[in-house]
Amino acid sequence: MPILVIGGHTRNVGKTSVVAGLIAALRDLHWTALKITQYGHGVCSANGEACDCATGDHSWAVTEEKDRSGESDTSRFLVAGADHSWWVRTEQGRLAEAMPRVRQILASTKNVIIESNSILRFLKPDLYLTVLDPATADFKSSAQEFLDRSDAVLLHSTENFAGSAWTNVSLKPVIDRPMFQIRPSNYVTPEIVDFIRARLGSPSSKP
Repeated sequence: MPILVIGGHTRNVGKTSVVAGLIAALRDLHWTALKITQYGHGVCSANGEACDCATGDHSWAVTEEKDRSGESDTSRFLVAGADHSWWVRTEQGRLAEAMPRVRQILASTKNVIIESNSILRFLKPDLYLTVLDPATADFKSSAQEFLDRSDAVLLHSTENFAGSAWTNVSLKPVIDRPMFQIRPSNYVTPEIVDFIRARLGSPSSKP
């Protein structure tokens, strides 16, 4: 059961678009997709205000997405072609409590793609790709913690941006890793798809 994890250094850098793009480009792998959201203390909110991620009466929740409108991130995964899509929500720092349920899902499926950095504390995926945008200053501690575990980097194009908005962040841990340039709305290129197929040992679906 191959597990592919897509992470990134902060919110709104295209992680969900990458996951959806990979599902669409690799439909023959019949993905089960998971999005992991940690909430509280402004973690998943752009302005620190209350968000719709909180479960209300529990520290975590795991729900299967059924809606195919494409309005939510997990719905976008279904629209892209995922067989199943799940939203894992936990309070900040309490992902461990949801892991028994997550492992049940993993054990009952064939190929898994997960949008998360923090999941790396609990499992070792077959492939971990990180999405980096030098124009976005915020760099989560979890992204820095696991940067050296990246198998490849999806780097936003910097052709119209001089320098980097990051401070005290070094890319030395991934300097020798494959780097693929991406830009909205082309988050998944044929080169990225070929790289993933080669690393997961999946033959091309092309005739």
